[in-house]
Amino acid sequence: MVTESGRELRLAEVVGDAEGGHQPATTYALTGHSPVADACRDGGPLWLTTEDGARYGLQGDGPVPTPAPAESAIDASPAGRVRAGALPLGGEARLLGCLFVVSGRAGGGFSTDQRALLELYADQAAAGLEAAAARVTDRTGAEPPFSPTLLPARGGCFMLALGTGHMDVDTAVLEMFGIPPENFDGDVSALLECAHPDDAPALMSVVEPQHTDSDQHLAFRIRRRNGELRWLDLHCRVLAGPDGRPQRVLGLVGDASSLRPTGDDVSLVQRLSAALSGATTIHDVSKVVVESLRAPLNAERVAVAELEGDRLVVTVLEPPEPDAWPRSWRSEWRSEWPDASCHALPTLQNALRQGHVSLWPTGIELEPYLKEVGPGGLAVLPLPADGRMVGVCLVGWEGEHRFGPGDRSLLTAVAGMVGQALDRAHALDAGHELATMLQRSLLPRTLPELPGGVAAARYLPATAGLEVGGDWYDVIPLSDSRVALVIGDVQGHSAGAATIMGQMRTAIRAYAVEGHPPDVVVAHSNQLLVSMETDLFATCTYVDLDLEEGTAWAVRAGHPPPLLRLPDATTEVPEIEGGPPLGVIADGEFPITQLSLAPGTLITLLTDGLVESATLHMEDGMRAVRDLLTRSDPADPGKVADDLVTNTSQRHDDVAVLILRYDGMRVRPIRAQWAVWRLPDAVMHARRFTSRTLRDWAVTEEADSVLLVVSELVTNAVAHTQGEVRLALTLTGDRLRVAVNDASPRAPVKTENVDWEATGGRGLLLVAAMSAAWGSVPLSGGKQVWCDITLSPRVEPAPNAPPGPVAAPPQ
Repeated sequence: MVTESGRELRLAEVVGDAEGGHQPATTYALTGHSPVADACRDGGPLWLTTEDGARYGLQGDGPVPTPAPAESAIDASPAGRVRAGALPLGGEARLLGCLFVVSGRAGGGFSTDQRALLELYADQAAAGLEAAAARVTDRTGAEPPFSPTLLPARGGCFMLALGTGHMDVDTAVLEMFGIPPENFDGDVSALLECAHPDDAPALMSVVEPQHTDSDQHLAFRIRRRNGELRWLDLHCRVLAGPDGRPQRVLGLVGDASSLRPTGDDVSLVQRLSAALSGATTIHDVSKVVVESLRAPLNAERVAVAELEGDRLVVTVLEPPEPDAWPRSWRSEWRSEWPDASCHALPTLQNALRQGHVSLWPTGIELEPYLKEVGPGGLAVLPLPADGRMVGVCLVGWEGEHRFGPGDRSLLTAVAGMVGQALDRAHALDAGHELATMLQRSLLPRTLPELPGGVAAARYLPATAGLEVGGDWYDVIPLSDSRVALVIGDVQGHSAGAATIMGQMRTAIRAYAVEGHPPDVVVAHSNQLLVSMETDLFATCTYVDLDLEEGTAWAVRAGHPPPLLRLPDATTEVPEIEGGPPLGVIADGEFPITQLSLAPGTLITLLTDGLVESATLHMEDGMRAVRDLLTRSDPADPGKVADDLVTNTSQRHDDVAVLILRYDGMRVRPIRAQWAVWRLPDAVMHARRFTSRTLRDWAVTEEADSVLLVVSELVTNAVAHTQGEVRLALTLTGDRLRVAVNDASPRAPVKTENVDWEATGGRGLLLVAAMSAAWGSVPLSGGKQVWCDITLSPRVEPAPNAPPGPVAAPPQ
């Protein structure tokens, strides 16, 4: 064992034929030249052949006990055979000691399988030393009698051939199972029949492994033939064959009867097993673990982390507040929970590699990242599944915690159950994440900034079931002061529903941007869905809001109505006459309802997943939403949306919420329009109209730029289109928009390579050069080409100044 100074190894125990031999030295310097020191420095097993033993002088006053030279079987073994080994106990995080083993076989040394078993035995010994270091007590707090041996006792080993199911077993193992050696035919099924039904799945993962060169450690129960229930401890390793596939399993089985859990522990395991059976996501599994362990163990902190590559990604923390965790954790808080590299945590990395529960009492030197989690005691639970580690659970105590003899057995059993549940949930989460990614890819990434309001939206997929839903929302700017709010729900939860949802959202946006009124937008979308010949239908609510005037026009197609939170904190459900769901009747009618909004009003659109479920009537759900809106602070629409979806933890349907706070426009736009006459001097008349308007609006410095832009846009419209052409000027604060509408749906194309000797092709280049931004949007039966020109500070006209004889009313 390592001495308190940490610089030497002290001989603690000698077993076997060497006990009566000559006395070895009692301490060995870790910096010296000896098998145990070299193995500890290298951090891995050191296997010695006959030649290696001679170099270390094992036949003389060697560093370990050996048989007398005249009786030595080592000298008689063939050269090159492995006949001794030094195996460090513990890992890089904390060295506990070293196990030195000498082969007593006549004419030979350790085979490959025997070396693997010795490595497993060393891991068991390390666990025993950790338990001793943890000052193990029983449940009454009394110290157990001191055992003279620190090495695992009352156990045996086995080798299982996976292809045939044949098993070579020590008689000690058969004795623990209560099977007479003469009645054992070598088939593994004889031992599996003794397993407790609840523990059989974990044992089957050992008998049917999916990975090689992996260690597993688990506690399980058997029912002996005399009816006795006994706890056993298993530590095994899967070895590969020539083809790389799992070929055989080597293992150690130990008697864990002394660590039999109390009635409370059995109840805890049963409750945990029942709760894990209903957990379908990684977050749910982690939450169950935290809720099941923290209170019964009186722990201050519990963390569950999933292993992703070489990083540990925390899935649940209890308590969840960052201030309750070490300062070093907060620096890794990149998302909802922190994550860290395994390489920065040697204690955790070593625990994951060895695969057994580690218990660390107060006073043990650990890296700060872990020590501050449990200054009074820390339990590290690697979570195994299918022969690999899928995560880790940390349980920490603030005050001094004395680990009981049943803690290791209890936590080992818990770790096995949690690992299997976490692995199962990971597979389910992968499908759910794919469905959620599809759903979110069809929704707006961001919402636009609006001149007279603030919009916020939230979407949550269903947690009961893994298929994607059909809820959607959208915010569609229509002009400088108009915006359309849309929310809808396609029937069903499937990829087909998501596909229809994406098509409907695109169609409604296209019809809205073209300039159709709300009832026409919804009617066209209905006809489109009917023509798709699908069995699915959709519901939606469409609201066209004038941010300048506060007037809204709402259309409802089989969907819940919007909710209004008024500036005086009261809420109301406006009476909006509804039409049929989309996709049901081709010639369905969708009446318009006009609403008037005062500045400070919150308009809330939602899907039925928020207000209706198998256990919640829609009337009760709407009442709960209205109560929450009454108590909410309209200053932060995002916070209001968060509050609405906070209590929807177990969702059988998707949830979508769209909120807009109507503020009114602080700077009201000034508009003027001109119908362009199709005459040879049409551009001259358009320039004269623009000059008069700019003079009335006190726009002087940028007048030449505006006139040049008007000339180019009007010329293009008259020369390349047929039908009506209209010129519109809009002044909003320090921005002037010039827009020309024509009857051609063909969008203008900016020329990349211009022939400067040509008489045309440079108009859009001039428009782009003179404006801050420009573009083209489709309109019903045509398009609009627009550009924005930024104005310098100017003297505003008098409030009572006439707007000019050609100024037209807002449209």
